[in-house]
Amino acid sequence: MSVLIKGGRILTASDDYFGDVFVDDGRVALLGSSLDVTADKVIDASGKIVMPGAIDPHTHIEMFFGGTTTCDDFTSGTTSAAFGGTTTLIDFCMQTPGDTFAQALEKYHEKITRCPPVIDVGFHIGVTDLHTGGTLEDLAKLPDEGVTSYKVFMAYKGAVMVDDETLFKVLRTAHQTGGLVMVHAENGDAIDIIVKETVAAGNTDPVWHARSRPMETEAEATNRAIQLARVADAPLYVVHVSCQPSVEPIALAREKGWKIWGETCTQYLFIDETMMEKPNWEGAKYIYTPPPRPKEHQEHLWKAITTDVLSAVSTDHCPFNWPDQKGINGREFQVVPNGGPGIENRLHMLWTHGVRTGRITPNRFVELVSTNVAKLFGLYPRKGTIAPGSDADIVVWDPEKKLTISAATHHTNVNYNLFEGEQVTGAPEVVLVRGQVIVEDDELVAEPGAGQFVKRARFGEELLAAPAAAV
Repeated sequence: MSVLIKGGRILTASDDYFGDVFVDDGRVALLGSSLDVTADKVIDASGKIVMPGAIDPHTHIEMFFGGTTTCDDFTSGTTSAAFGGTTTLIDFCMQTPGDTFAQALEKYHEKITRCPPVIDVGFHIGVTDLHTGGTLEDLAKLPDEGVTSYKVFMAYKGAVMVDDETLFKVLRTAHQTGGLVMVHAENGDAIDIIVKETVAAGNTDPVWHARSRPMETEAEATNRAIQLARVADAPLYVVHVSCQPSVEPIALAREKGWKIWGETCTQYLFIDETMMEKPNWEGAKYIYTPPPRPKEHQEHLWKAITTDVLSAVSTDHCPFNWPDQKGINGREFQVVPNGGPGIENRLHMLWTHGVRTGRITPNRFVELVSTNVAKLFGLYPRKGTIAPGSDADIVVWDPEKKLTISAATHHTNVNYNLFEGEQVTGAPEVVLVRGQVIVEDDELVAEPGAGQFVKRARFGEELLAAPAAAV
């Protein structure tokens, strides 16, 4: 199917101009002004912005954690993503202790077969066991399967936390194989002690989740991971940076030109720790890790994404219903499944409070949600830009469209929204994945299965786009 998108403001990480986009056979075929071509479908983008589809590098779909499983499957989760302007997500394929990495991947491929996605999907591998299940040799083979990033947790002691030996071995394997290591940076040993003391003192309400995970434990682990990555000469990506003390070691590393990158998540830019004090235990909705921080840290994060100290904004979409799942283990903060929803509203919030307020430029917006992610995770230039030969993952964005964020109107399976009641301006009007219209005029027009698994290139290499279709 061919599509002509006419008269829009074409916005990429580096470009900003008015023109037409002609899509054929799933790829961008032509860019120009007043293109004289015949198309099966014509989209009038006058007054709209035409930009590359967003990429979410940090989601947890149908993941078992804390005695329950996240409530979005790959159909519902990707549908919600599409309504928010995301056209590709990279989910964490978590290794169950005892499983090989091949077995872990097989289980996740079964999930996308059983609940087919409507947008494209890639996988990171979550390394939890190098003793009874996975081996370094098997880990080294994963880039051949298009899985080119490894995730390790320095927190959640007794569950998925790894020790420094495992972290260092994974970093050295990444150096050898062209992988990128992603790290959840918190000092799990120190936190475990503090949490136990907090609970023993009778402090079990949700706000104590934040009070028992000091910012210094995040900062220390961030610095430790950076230094180990330096020793291993491996690229490192620090996920969900939540506060200034953790920004500082990343800023120093980037100033020195080290191979270190970081992300924050939408919720850390807008949610502060006072939300965990909501009555009737509703504060449990905001139990995710790292926890919400004092409000003043939001400005530090905004500065970090403006100056490229932090290079991406993800969602860490990890949805559990409240109170059904958030209270599954009893009402004590330390046993609440950690995670919050957010896959649908990332672009709404960043455009309204970032671009419209002048905090970030429109080009920087595209970098943070699409282009930088594509470059870091082996998807560029097939994804993350609008250029001849690239996948036609395109969002026609209405910069004046107003909506109220609400659990009643979002498209995930979770029953609350972290940004409930927020008034935003700017939203997708049409969303295409590889040239197929997925969402149009607030309606899902594609069937599950429109999305496909994407094999990604090794770190630092390009995922070459197919040649542009002949016109």
